Amino acid sequence: MDILSTYGVMLVVIAALVGFLMAWGIGANDVANAMGTSVGSKALTIKQAIFIAMVFEFAGAYLAGGEVTSTIRKGIIDSAFFIEQPELLVYGMISALFAAGVWLAVASYLGWPVSTTHSIVGAIIGFAAVGVSSDAVMWSKVGGIVGSWIITPAISGFIAYIIFMSAQKLIFDTDEPFKNAKRYVPFYMGLAGFVLSLVTIKKGLKHVGLSIPSAEGYYIAIAIAVGVALIGRLFINRIKFDASDDHRLQFISVEKVFAILMVVTACCMAFAHGSNDVANAIGPLAAVVSVVNSGGEIGKQAPLVWWILPLGGLGIVAGLALFGHRVIQTIGKGITHLTPSRGFAAELAAASTVVIASGTGLPISTTQTLVGGVLGVGMARGIAALNMGVVRNIVISWVITLPVGAGLSIVFFYIIKAIFEA
Repeated sequence: MDILSTYGVMLVVIAALVGFLMAWGIGANDVANAMGTSVGSKALTIKQAIFIAMVFEFAGAYLAGGEVTSTIRKGIIDSAFFIEQPELLVYGMISALFAAGVWLAVASYLGWPVSTTHSIVGAIIGFAAVGVSSDAVMWSKVGGIVGSWIITPAISGFIAYIIFMSAQKLIFDTDEPFKNAKRYVPFYMGLAGFVLSLVTIKKGLKHVGLSIPSAEGYYIAIAIAVGVALIGRLFINRIKFDASDDHRLQFISVEKVFAILMVVTACCMAFAHGSNDVANAIGPLAAVVSVVNSGGEIGKQAPLVWWILPLGGLGIVAGLALFGHRVIQTIGKGITHLTPSRGFAAELAAASTVVIASGTGLPISTTQTLVGGVLGVGMARGIAALNMGVVRNIVISWVITLPVGAGLSIVFFYIIKAIFEA
């Protein structure tokens, strides 16, 4: 207890710095989930994508990032083990943020899209299991995370495959692709409106204190979907084209329609991502501030001090601006060649998977859903359409994220403990 009263301010300052580093890593790595496909399909330039993501990620993080956040991220450790020595939780959360931030910076530099959620969870497991007690870790939750490495990309890839193949059959492989686009694209717009509304309702609004019951949420999403489909039909009918145009020109016109859709889906995904994943940085930081301010009392919930959310939002924006282009290139161009229609299929599949996971409680990584969607689109064109070297590196980076985060966290935990208890 004496350590918290003596060094409390210093510990909070250190936690704020490493929390900013973690948020920086989220911006540098995870934001590619929302923007990679838009850049790869040339719906947006990389500068436009970074600007749009900065606006919507910050808005999501700041407006919907949460008035209250859980002190123990995802319930992965048992707080009972820290009641006698609350300073161990403070050391641990600082070391976890530092470890995850360092790993994300390295992965972003290499252009590897890794899971920020798994990075921080791995880091928390590391310090808790080795620095405190292996019984402090809820190992059943860890099994769910490992299982999600396979389940999440598989679900997203399957949905992306279905969406892409349906567009091929209904629009691109027909004699009059643009005419059929006018007929069917409003349905895709409606589907996008439905899924993205659900993502916002389930992942965003609950953080603002707006808890909408499931049934009402679905009714609202259906109403929005119908509205989007009708508006989409109105706009598509205004597009002029010559029926005598050859297939190539009609394809270009159809892809332009999907490009507009991609920008909308990217904005919504960026907002939902900012509202959800900023918790990876501010959750442990809020825990440190709460424990220090309460003199060592560990609560189930940590009310957010006013400066924590802006710090997380600014960190995400800074990381995106400085390093985001590397991972955006990997997802957008490294895995397979994307067009707006392919990118739309991948992004809508990722959003759909997020909704499915929210409803079932499946632990999820937005990175893995998006990569799975891109792989599904690539597979629809045959295995030769995939860059297997890039895919191999991505899978390896996923597998080593948990142990690397854990290893770094253990090292930092003992260093911090030695410094403050010397």
